[in-house]
Amino acid sequence: MPSSDAPAPEIFKPLDPAPRLLMGPGPVNVYPSVLHAMATPMLGQFDPQFTAYMNEVMVLYRQVFQTKNQWTLLINGTARAGIEACLTSMITPGDKVLVLNFGRFGHLLTEISERCGATVVTLDTAWGTVFEADQVRDAIKQHRPQIVATVHGDTSTTMAQPLAEIGAACREFDALLYVDATATLGGMEIDVDGWQLDAVTSGLQKCLSGPPGSSPITINQRIVDVVMRRKHIEEGIRPAGYQAADGQRIQSNYFDLPMLLDYWGPQRLNHHTESTSMLYAARECARVILSQGLQTTFARHKQASTALRAGLRAMGLELYGDENHRMDNVTGVHIPSAVDSDKVRAEMLVDFGIEIGTSFGSLHGVIWRIGTMGYVCSKPNILRCISALEAALRRNGYVAPPGAAVDAVYGVYDGKK
Repeated sequence: MPSSDAPAPEIFKPLDPAPRLLMGPGPVNVYPSVLHAMATPMLGQFDPQFTAYMNEVMVLYRQVFQTKNQWTLLINGTARAGIEACLTSMITPGDKVLVLNFGRFGHLLTEISERCGATVVTLDTAWGTVFEADQVRDAIKQHRPQIVATVHGDTSTTMAQPLAEIGAACREFDALLYVDATATLGGMEIDVDGWQLDAVTSGLQKCLSGPPGSSPITINQRIVDVVMRRKHIEEGIRPAGYQAADGQRIQSNYFDLPMLLDYWGPQRLNHHTESTSMLYAARECARVILSQGLQTTFARHKQASTALRAGLRAMGLELYGDENHRMDNVTGVHIPSAVDSDKVRAEMLVDFGIEIGTSFGSLHGVIWRIGTMGYVCSKPNILRCISALEAALRRNGYVAPPGAAVDAVYGVYDGKK
């Protein structure tokens, strides 16, 4: 029997978070139908119904990625899990990797590649800018890397790197191209096959408007050929006649792509227990945006960001970065020098229930980042955000022309600007 003087168990109240409109760089609010899908009952991972859902996920995400790649699947974990699965499996220690570094997440790709034992060379540019295709081609020609790694849209700087010509340059010099599209898949054009992208990874919590915790990826046959040279099946599940490949075993078991392909393929060779509710969520995220139409979804993101930026300019605020290469779903705006950045953000959160973000490193406290992604990407939410920001700024000493920002947003949606 427990002692009579034992402390009472510490039991918290049921979850009841205050409602928030998430308009930072991610995560964002989740589609209601995705939340509903996550409440769907569990199935065993080898139940024919469940493996059919896995196959449906592959079909759906081929369309989202605009690819015919057979191996289009999910990695259990946040977007970073997809990055690690690809780079850990693609990079054999000693390989040379060229990283296009134009923000915080270029530094992340550098670190992960170094952890994989790569010799990393970076092509660097000032934050707020991106690379011209000729710069990238010249760097590939000079360094002759096995792999080129880049972010598509880096939310830390709100810039989007054009990719259409980089794939061709990589093919010219026999390099593999890895792209982190965490912040852009579902919100901006990503033509995996047309742009000759070899491996692309993403996450649910941005333009796909799902919860963080699952990473859609797609890899083409060039990647499959490379990672299969390192194929190893763990002892205990090896089939009869198994023989390991000649290449060095992949450092991670969990992120071992060849074993994951066996799990997602017809063999259904056990690797891990698929995250059932997250698979349901990923399936519904893709189903929603494909039902809307990819081009319609891209246009909705573009219109929302155009409207937001019109409102910000009407308040006299300065937008951040190269205007020709801004992401269509995250906007950077300079914080007025006369206001307390944290106080404005706190008032927006507490008083209006709206979250916006600041940034990292040299941009922390210099810009706010406002996201217009997925379910959040709508006229009512843009108007609500702009109105709240104008009020919070006024309360903190920055007075914009009254109503001008709202009128500017209406102007975009009414087709007048």
